[in-house]
Amino acid sequence: MATFVLDGRTMQDHYWGIGRYVFHLARALAEIAPQATFRVLCNPRAKNTRFDFTQLAAVRNIELHAAPANAFSFAEQRLAFQREVFADVKAVHAPYYALPYAISLPLIVTLYDLTPLRVPAEMPNPAARFIYRALNQFAARRARQIITISNASRADLVQHLGLPPQKISVIPLAAFHHFSPATAHEIERVRANLNLPPRYLLYLGNNKPHKNLLRLIQAFARVDTAARLVIAGEWDARFPQVKSFVAANNLEDRILFRHEIAEADLSALMSGAIAFAFPSTHEGFGLPALEAMACGAPLVCSNTSAMPEVVGDAALFFDPFDVQAIADALTRVLEDANLRATLKERGFEQAIKFSWERTARETLSVYESAIR
Repeated sequence: MATFVLDGRTMQDHYWGIGRYVFHLARALAEIAPQATFRVLCNPRAKNTRFDFTQLAAVRNIELHAAPANAFSFAEQRLAFQREVFADVKAVHAPYYALPYAISLPLIVTLYDLTPLRVPAEMPNPAARFIYRALNQFAARRARQIITISNASRADLVQHLGLPPQKISVIPLAAFHHFSPATAHEIERVRANLNLPPRYLLYLGNNKPHKNLLRLIQAFARVDTAARLVIAGEWDARFPQVKSFVAANNLEDRILFRHEIAEADLSALMSGAIAFAFPSTHEGFGLPALEAMACGAPLVCSNTSAMPEVVGDAALFFDPFDVQAIADALTRVLEDANLRATLKERGFEQAIKFSWERTARETLSVYESAIR
């Protein structure tokens, strides 16, 4: 029976997206490979309000192992020498470029995107970008196999890090199991709890520069509608431009900010939206768009990076650098009920093409390749 280590220390609030990837991948791997054992590292000292470790501990072939070591710390590097972590292990999967680099076992690394290199405003300090590039390159060259989440990201890894394409496997993500159309009762409950109007256009995500929220808000300001734009998700105080623009232009009544949304409420929040807007200038995958489609929200999104690859023909696309193009797309989706119905149906069809079973099977194949 083979044992694999999956470094799940990112299952914490700080790494919401990566943590969700690891959490669901661990469950899916255990299900499709019952003969294998998956030793999942977790950091019990990290702030965690989203991930229920007891769900993993209840799975017969998952071993939870406490590893109280933060990324980029000396304690992280000492993990490589802890025999109880790596005893009888065939391969190690690190889902982040910060990892115990002295691991002597076959190593698989997941690199999601190179957004700070593609969108320098994401990491404006040149020295920080240099270190970011160097650490990604080091992790990639240390690994036997690299996983990324889209062909667009694979192209970026080849172009910006000089990695051999044959070393990189593209394994797409999938909407998590609880993303599905919510009942009218659930939609109304969440709408009331968040004090939302009956008609709202939704964005869900963070406010980093590549998310392009300033242009989205500028575009929405040009749209003649009684609907509101809801900006939901984690908020990074380093990038205050969006809220400053809203305040300076007296848009507080039209644009609503809602942060700290409970995981259990996301499906209903998406299901209740007139449409879901996703204006990013760059995405490695764009998982919120796939989740919105799984919930039945008509999708209007940018036509760049991985988005066309992920959403297929199930979205109304726009140029994310053109404010008027965004405004025109928002107007169409808000005014045309037939268009929304078409996008909703196509969204369901597109979302079911992705599954965590597929992600797990292709990931396990990479593990086996790394061992060989």
